[in-house]
Amino acid sequence: MKDQVLLIPLGPVPAELLSWLAEPLAGATGREVAVGEPIPLPQAAYNPHRRQYLGDLLLAALPADLCPAGSRVLGLADADCYAPGLNFIFGQATMNGRRAFVALPRLRPSFYGRPEDLNLFRERTLKEAVHELGHTWGLPHCPNPRCVMHFSNTLRDTDVKGAAFCARCRRRLDRSREG
Repeated sequence: MKDQVLLIPLGPVPAELLSWLAEPLAGATGREVAVGEPIPLPQAAYNPHRRQYLGDLLLAALPADLCPAGSRVLGLADADCYAPGLNFIFGQATMNGRRAFVALPRLRPSFYGRPEDLNLFRERTLKEAVHELGHTWGLPHCPNPRCVMHFSNTLRDTDVKGAAFCARCRRRLDRSREG
């Protein structure tokens, strides 16, 4: 199957989140979405001083060879993550590559001491998943704060943006599919 997105739990991830995410992610990306078998969080990625996982090593652990050419692997990690020079990341992707992941903890209201809100958490997860997949298709960050490809420096940025590509990013995405 060409142009599929394979969701891979990196360590324990709520099964209901995976099953829920498949449908709206397929609608937002125009790709078939399947859920794969979980793989363990790579312990080599864990930085005990930061109590976070290094995003580059999570990306490297994702098995892109599990699905055919043209497909993407999207990991979901229920672990706090970072990249060099950043305090944290909501996710990371290989630009024009096949691997991306979303880090779930900071998308939960309870991470900030607020009451849990399942719908808000799901919405944030969808936005970050579409955003990271957009990078795998070559899309850069977008200046439009409502576009899913807008950079989320804070959770407020994620809440403001939508789960859809703006017209400009949609055209770029469509061109990337043609080429």
